Amino acid sequence: MAKKAPKGSKTTGGVPRQRTRPAGGGGTAASRKRGRRGRAPLWSKFAVTFGALLMLAAGGAIVGVHSFVGSVEDNLQTTNVIEDATAPEGEALKGAIDMLLLGIDTRAGQRADDARADTIMLLHIPATHDQAYLMSIPRDALVDIPAAGNGYGGHRDKANAAFFFGAQKGGGWVGGLKLTYETVRNLTGIQFDGAAVIDFAGFKQVIEALGSVYLCVEADTKSSHYFMIDGKPQYVAGSGNDNLKVEKDRGLLGKEFVHKKGCRNMSGWEALDFSRIRKHAADGTGDYARQRHQQQLIKAMAKKAASAEMLRDFGKVNNLIKAVGKSMLLDTGASEPIDFLFTMKDLAGADLVLLKTNGGNYNSAEGGEGLDQLTMQMFQAAKTDTLGQFVLMTPELVNNEK
Repeated sequence: MAKKAPKGSKTTGGVPRQRTRPAGGGGTAASRKRGRRGRAPLWSKFAVTFGALLMLAAGGAIVGVHSFVGSVEDNLQTTNVIEDATAPEGEALKGAIDMLLLGIDTRAGQRADDARADTIMLLHIPATHDQAYLMSIPRDALVDIPAAGNGYGGHRDKANAAFFFGAQKGGGWVGGLKLTYETVRNLTGIQFDGAAVIDFAGFKQVIEALGSVYLCVEADTKSSHYFMIDGKPQYVAGSGNDNLKVEKDRGLLGKEFVHKKGCRNMSGWEALDFSRIRKHAADGTGDYARQRHQQQLIKAMAKKAASAEMLRDFGKVNNLIKAVGKSMLLDTGASEPIDFLFTMKDLAGADLVLLKTNGGNYNSAEGGEGLDQLTMQMFQAAKTDTLGQFVLMTPELVNNEK
């Protein structure tokens, strides 16, 4: 089991900050065994959690693990919400691997209990460990949210609300992750091996640590939050709202920054802004365009993190890990992180297949969005580790993003 933060540990925005393990071997038997393995597994927790990013870089960077693990330890944010996970001790992972990745988009001054998981991703790696599939659950999908320990009684609501209700009354990111994990597990039947909360606002620093990411824009797309002011693109707080009050008051209508069609290396602010766009999506698919672009961004980051340019420079890898650690909360279930590291080391960004939910189109239902039969079959295929065969039979569900 992943180690819970000890009482009295520091928190940032409702997220527990891990401290050095206490002497005396406290905790569960599994955590005591993990403690005797030394400090190296702390690095590989990043490889585990960011399944679409640092897992892919782990194999190449393992030679330098011991040179920088200590500097990363203070930035590592961990929790334990997957209480019924099981894993063999001391060997490479066998069988299929499933991870839940939640994306929240925090803003300056936002409270820890005032966030919704607008991005919900499922990462499936088949037992052959030669491929990885990334699926998304729409933010507006109607789901049954179970009761939580903070007094929330449970009801049917949009999927992104599970994180919000779990985060109430001091639950923070941990409570939000736990309730969303239980909601998605009940919906899909998938028993996840790991889970993470990713703050997309923190991705700017991650991309800066990478240097840039290579993304393709399929059509000219207006930004919702950046405007051309004094000849330069500038972020405008409060913009992007439905009634465009901020834009009108500041005379910014028609001055939106435009992401031009084409492929190029993007800096952190530009890549993050493009991945956030929903209302101005060029193809008119709204949240589905945002899903595609966020999947596209993760794949691009994975390829860059696993590139020779990154892996031969341990200073860059160190900075990358620190940036990721500050933008994520993770749970590795019952698995030993070092086992994940060796299991994932042969994957590459090119092996990440991006899949559509609801065929890439909004499936209207009363009060939100429904999940169509093909989507539920896709989740069932992930549960039974037959997703590869399912994709061969339904190639129209593949997002062919570059």
